[in-house]
Amino acid sequence: MRLAAALLAGFAVYLLAGFLTGRGPRLEWPARSKPTVSARQLWLTQAGVDLSPRQFWAVSVTAGGFAFLLVVLLTRLPILALVPAVFVGLAPRAYFGRLRMRRLSEVAMVWPDGLRDLVASISAGMSLQRAIENLADKGPAPLQRAFERFPLLTRTLGVVPALEIIKEELADPTSDRVIEVLIIAQQRGGNIVGEILTDLAEATTRDLWTMEEVRTAALEQKINARVVFVLPWAVLVALTAFEESYRDFYGSRLGVLVVFVGALMSGFGIWVVGRLGRDPEEQRVLGGSAVVVGASK
Repeated sequence: MRLAAALLAGFAVYLLAGFLTGRGPRLEWPARSKPTVSARQLWLTQAGVDLSPRQFWAVSVTAGGFAFLLVVLLTRLPILALVPAVFVGLAPRAYFGRLRMRRLSEVAMVWPDGLRDLVASISAGMSLQRAIENLADKGPAPLQRAFERFPLLTRTLGVVPALEIIKEELADPTSDRVIEVLIIAQQRGGNIVGEILTDLAEATTRDLWTMEEVRTAALEQKINARVVFVLPWAVLVALTAFEESYRDFYGSRLGVLVVFVGALMSGFGIWVVGRLGRDPEEQRVLGGSAVVVGASK
């Protein structure tokens, strides 16, 4: 007890001397982290999937498991069922990945019309905030979905934080540029806002036309590549399901080796084709400035 009392007394003297000399210890509480949405959850939100990442992967694994059981029932060859099961398990991610890209692309493609709507509203005497709210109410459908929470976010956080949150939810270079201009216009205002938005609409239209031409030219090659990888495995499953001789061969050690090597070659080929056929993507140099909260669907 005496030792504890002495230690407490010494500590009290240390604190008193420190505060009297202006060199007392800093007592800082750790800052509470802001609620954030993970990159995977944001990906699902942008794709319109009302699931958590764990639920999404659980659904994917379940789909792959059912495909595995079905192929095993047809062929009685578990080794052969692995590859179709992987294809089916990854199918939800591929499907919703394309859906996500389409949703984001739809937003980007209607930005010129949306900017012209903003210019018309500002020319009619509306403030920029009111013009954006009008866009969320009567603008093109993709922008209505993207900005449906803007009025509520504006009332709770302010115009600029609301725009930053929407920018991070869209996570698109075109939307980044447009929303950054809207943020600057909101902060600085001025009589040239309409002219700036008009010039931005024209520049955005040219950029989108160029990107759409590139994607359209590569679409047929991408479809052919996917068919080339899927068709051989579908034929193999059909052959082993109805022909005893094929089933016996692929049930042997040599057949297992053939399936294993074929799976490795298919996986490597898909990776190479994916790398070579990847659409040119503009990097987000204006993104990552906001904390995304409560991402909308």
